[in-house]
Amino acid sequence: MEYYHLALSFIWSFLIAVFAIPSIIHVAHVKNLLDEPNLRTMHESLTPRLGGLAIFAGFMSSLTIFGDLNNSVQQLLAGCIVIFFIGLKDDIVSVSAFKKFFVQILATGIIMFMGKITISNFQGTLGIFALEEETSFLFTFIVIIGITNAINLIDGVDGLAGVIILIAASAFGVYFYRHGGAFTSYAYVSFALAGAIIGFLRYNLHKAIIFMGDTGSLVCGFIVSILAIQFIEMNATAGGETNSPAIAIAILIIPIMDTIRVFILRILAGVSPFSPDKNHIHHRLITLGLSHLNTVLILAAINIAAIALAVSLSFLNTTTLVIIILTYAFLFSIIVEILVRNRKGKAKETNV
Repeated sequence: MEYYHLALSFIWSFLIAVFAIPSIIHVAHVKNLLDEPNLRTMHESLTPRLGGLAIFAGFMSSLTIFGDLNNSVQQLLAGCIVIFFIGLKDDIVSVSAFKKFFVQILATGIIMFMGKITISNFQGTLGIFALEEETSFLFTFIVIIGITNAINLIDGVDGLAGVIILIAASAFGVYFYRHGGAFTSYAYVSFALAGAIIGFLRYNLHKAIIFMGDTGSLVCGFIVSILAIQFIEMNATAGGETNSPAIAIAILIIPIMDTIRVFILRILAGVSPFSPDKNHIHHRLITLGLSHLNTVLILAAINIAAIALAVSLSFLNTTTLVIIILTYAFLFSIIVEILVRNRKGKAKETNV
């Protein structure tokens, strides 16, 4: 009967999100809680950015009704609530980067020290297996903060963040369900998130009339980071999928690749790696003349292909597989950059 409850969890979160958003859009327009177009954004009209409210409502209500709320899941929900409120405040009145980072540290502390959720084993990646406690805490902190903000950074094209989150939640959910046991509770987390995201994408995938905002992207990024950690730990402690660190990287390859890429480009340009710009991979694809929808479909296909590649090559050692996955992603990025430069070069020749 487990699959029956998982299905109910998914359907409930979907229905809450899909029916809540029209009311949120109405209130946002009445109260003028709208995102104005600027040099950094891709939209051209005033658009509500409170879609994260619907995602949060669908996810939380579904999980508390149908989910298995063991200690670690309870701490996950506590961390989500902390992240939710700072994201909501930022979507309404704007919050400094320092305050957002401080709250992320607080939520991460809840997860690590109260929820006891950490990465304890590299499973042979770079020849490293079990980690010392201090190293485990430090690396877990980097992973949670990194993935949370990486998801936030790809939220720049209609539907992109939602689709990438959906792929990640679905992939992790299938693995947790197949494994069963104590980690089934995270199958509920995964499918509750997937349902809420599909409900949101109904209004965001094509010609978006609402954005998820920081409320959505930070909460979803935080949840996905915990799913990734628990996926790795599930296989390290309970003899599940081999090469789980490489598979986790493949599942999250688009935000990981894009974040590393833009940080390198900004550092090479002599600016802060945290300075906003239009050098993200989705911006480059838009520059090639692709629509928002085609950009999302291409990046989703690249993401799914990376997962398929990692699973099909799981017989390789972990380090080799990680290198193959990262090389695959960055080759795609390099090809896109070459095409963009060629397009700009031809445009200059035409103007001359």
